[in-house]
Amino acid sequence: MHSQAKLLFMCGKMAAGKSTLARELAERENAVLIIQDEFLEQLFPGEIIAIADFVKYSARLRAALSPHICLLLSKGISVVLDFPGNTRKQRAWFRDLFEQAKTAHELHFIDASDEVCKRQLKERSKGLPPGSAWTTEAEFDAITAYFEAPAIEEGFNVLRYERI
Repeated sequence: MHSQAKLLFMCGKMAAGKSTLARELAERENAVLIIQDEFLEQLFPGEIIAIADFVKYSARLRAALSPHICLLLSKGISVVLDFPGNTRKQRAWFRDLFEQAKTAHELHFIDASDEVCKRQLKERSKGLPPGSAWTTEAEFDAITAYFEAPAIEEGFNVLRYERI
């Protein structure tokens, strides 16, 4: 195991604060921060309309980035991934990365209620220019239906943050 390198990744519902935490962790750890949303917006502008689109394009992105992430880790460079780890299947990708790179990992789980996240979504949307896309409560509910909190039997090194 490479003692200096570490893979840090997130789990938490939409608007729980994952991206904010990812930026803070990257700064603290002097790590490379890779943000899924920025890549998806640049590579597939206007193409992610439905959940199925997100699933398809994010899978392509993970496949393209995986060897590069493993290379960074194997060279002793820590990486923070601002990608959702909100289902067991999503978290399996993170496991593949740190196991392949033979490096340490941390799963940062932000535990926040639906009410807290919906309140944060509303706050986020206040500053958007008119006509900007934003997530509705119905979309939040549809996406959150897939959420699975990390379980002990998954065997991750979990750091839990409770948002009230």
